[in-house]
Amino acid sequence: MRGAVMDGYDMLVKIGEGSFGEVYRARQKSTGRIVALKKTRLHDDNDGIHPTHLREVSILRWPSHCEVVGYDGREDRGRDVFEYKDTDMEKFICSYKQAALMYQLCLGLAFVHSRGVLHRDLKPNILLMDPKTMLLKIADFGLARTYTPSINRAYSPDVIFTWYRAPELLLGLHYSIAADIWSVGCIFAELVNKKVFFHGDSELQQIHEIFSVLGTPNEQEWPGVTKLVNWNQLPKWRTRALSAVVPDLDAHGQDLLQEFLHYNPSKRISAKKALEHPYFDGVRQENSE
Repeated sequence: MRGAVMDGYDMLVKIGEGSFGEVYRARQKSTGRIVALKKTRLHDDNDGIHPTHLREVSILRWPSHCEVVGYDGREDRGRDVFEYKDTDMEKFICSYKQAALMYQLCLGLAFVHSRGVLHRDLKPNILLMDPKTMLLKIADFGLARTYTPSINRAYSPDVIFTWYRAPELLLGLHYSIAADIWSVGCIFAELVNKKVFFHGDSELQQIHEIFSVLGTPNEQEWPGVTKLVNWNQLPKWRTRALSAVVPDLDAHGQDLLQEFLHYNPSKRISAKKALEHPYFDGVRQENSE
């Protein structure tokens, strides 16, 4: 598709592909502006656009926010235009301040959650970076879902890439915004260790990976967990200090990581509250100057 023309855009190169379509780096002919153009595969039935795609577009119609990727508008059936960023967080993991990146991620997620939305697919390669401004933006809301805090309801468990999936999803329990927070913790540890923190090839292996690193949870940590079906078949590991598994993180950082990775979802820190953590003191001071 390089060099091909679609209406008002020059399609430069394909930069991504998923179950519901393809994403191209494109140039708007009238302005020369570089954008990300998403072409959605259409259904064979009369419904046309996949509901996941419609959900993403409807969510991104909210007012703009500096840490959430922008939506420029629907161009025609099956095609949408988004902000384009040159790279993603995976490529910046070794080259930018950890605290600054995490602060921006928490800031963006706090905004998303304040709008009553679960992202449900947080991972490094959907966190887009502008190499000039070092601004991080959360992208890819294809699996996002609105929620109401006062309503305890079941959502689909088939969300969030396995490496960043919270224990409550892996164990088949109900979940809410705390599942996004667990993903943030996994991303944080990966940013520091320069490798995936929990690297399971399946849901069962992912549970084993988590328990082997953090220790198997007990009733005190997570009330009711030992009553789950087949719990006795899961291996039991002793709790390990985070300083042993993320040694290059200072004391404040280890405390924040622990707040992200509580087994009990109700104990996990919110994205908004995380912004006040001492780990971000330097970032807040720098931003206020």
